[in-house]
Amino acid sequence: MTIETAKDNLILNQIIEQKTNTFMVEDDFIVPDSKPDILDVISNSGVICIYKKEILDGKIRLDGSVNTYIMYLSDTQENQVRSLNTNIDFTQIIDMEKARSNMSLDLNIRLKGLECKVLNGRKINMKAILEIDCKVSSNETVEYIKEINNLSDIQCLSRDFEVNSLVGTGNTKVFAKDTLDIDQTDNLVEIMKTDLKITNRETKISYNKVLIKSDLQIKLIYLTDDNRINMKEATIPIVGFIDLPNISEEHSCDVKYEIKNIIIKPNNVEEHSIYVEAEIQVYCEAYENKNLQIIQDLYSPTLDLNFTQKNIKVMQKKQIKQQICSIREKQIIPEIGNKKIYDVEVMPVIQEQTILKDRIMYNGEIKLNFIFASSKNGIDTKAISLPFSFSMDFEGIESDSNIDTVIEINMQNFVIMPDESIEIKIDLNFTAISGKDSNISIIDEVNPEAQNRSACKYSMIIYFVKPGDTLWNIAKKFGSTVEDISRVNGIENPDILQVGRQLFIPRYHG
Repeated sequence: MTIETAKDNLILNQIIEQKTNTFMVEDDFIVPDSKPDILDVISNSGVICIYKKEILDGKIRLDGSVNTYIMYLSDTQENQVRSLNTNIDFTQIIDMEKARSNMSLDLNIRLKGLECKVLNGRKINMKAILEIDCKVSSNETVEYIKEINNLSDIQCLSRDFEVNSLVGTGNTKVFAKDTLDIDQTDNLVEIMKTDLKITNRETKISYNKVLIKSDLQIKLIYLTDDNRINMKEATIPIVGFIDLPNISEEHSCDVKYEIKNIIIKPNNVEEHSIYVEAEIQVYCEAYENKNLQIIQDLYSPTLDLNFTQKNIKVMQKKQIKQQICSIREKQIIPEIGNKKIYDVEVMPVIQEQTILKDRIMYNGEIKLNFIFASSKNGIDTKAISLPFSFSMDFEGIESDSNIDTVIEINMQNFVIMPDESIEIKIDLNFTAISGKDSNISIIDEVNPEAQNRSACKYSMIIYFVKPGDTLWNIAKKFGSTVEDISRVNGIENPDILQVGRQLFIPRYHG
């Protein structure tokens, strides 16, 4: 007899390998002739740009740079504060044994530390410590048997699964650019420091497209020709579309941003403005939540069937949650007093993450580096740390869930009060992506030809339940059915069998 089957597809995004890698890049730089000698470094900061990422067999390659700004005390009679802008270019190879060129790569890279050492008045050494989370995934279409159409006595053991099936992936390149006006009285000499953040991320699905919206928040500190230090803040909107066929509003999206290049260029002095341009690559993965009934085992009481099974790894219970952690503190920092604060570098660090019932507990610290006016050198810095604890509501999360957490700074405000305390307001946007990797069994092939079972010499046998027995296995072994055994023996719950119980096993009569 020829067996006819109906099949369905699952598109799986399986994590093949993941690794966290820390590496250091460094380079020496010569101070341009147009700038004075360096006496001492006051502050340095950096933004990571990724030019290119590539998956090779057994490794990944990453090309990029750390765009740094260094504020320094010049070796002049006036001890002026000046700055340098440098790029530490790097190429990093990371061994990943299971990586293959046809797989997809997800990166999260952070600047963990930046060190500037003065070698002599005209030469500096820059070191940057980078931490990178690498995740290599394989997108695979798996075909499984959903049902058998032409066999009336087929017995199927099925289980319900809730899985996340990949709908599709896509990316787009967007540009955030604007000309920022500065005070008309400021004749800009040089930009001393830049700070870029992507905030207020939104995603909307419509008409086979994913609309991405966010803001590029910019903070610039610059020097004027009369030796004043000033600051400019601005927000540039980011808007883009990612084409994803067959996507609908019921699907969920995981969207990530990657800065590829930055241009910050003062215009002519007479224009009193600064041109800013950031090239940003946006990546999107879309998932569909499917409730499936998947056959785990099958047999026919009248025919001998042969089939093949395999285990596949699926993603389950993928969820994305966002919640704001508001930090409100007052700090007295004697070094600052009532001096003007130009900028505060804010770096949140998660030190401990604990999954509890329907929530995640985070413990960590916020590293703050204050850049403020100084009567001695014109500018100075002071670093402090604030501990924080934050409980994020996350219904349905489980202790074995995989959690990826990203923190972005939605708002920061620092006000010096009349008593010279500093009122600190920081809003941290926690985005937690949870998921659970599970192995499930599917039947992918049933032999097209089935033979009649050998004739049985009995109409009913007596069987005593052994440890590990299930009613399904007993019925399959003797060519009966769960329903017939339950009916003959008065079994109300087929899932409960008492070891040693006597069962009457009837032959199947279709």
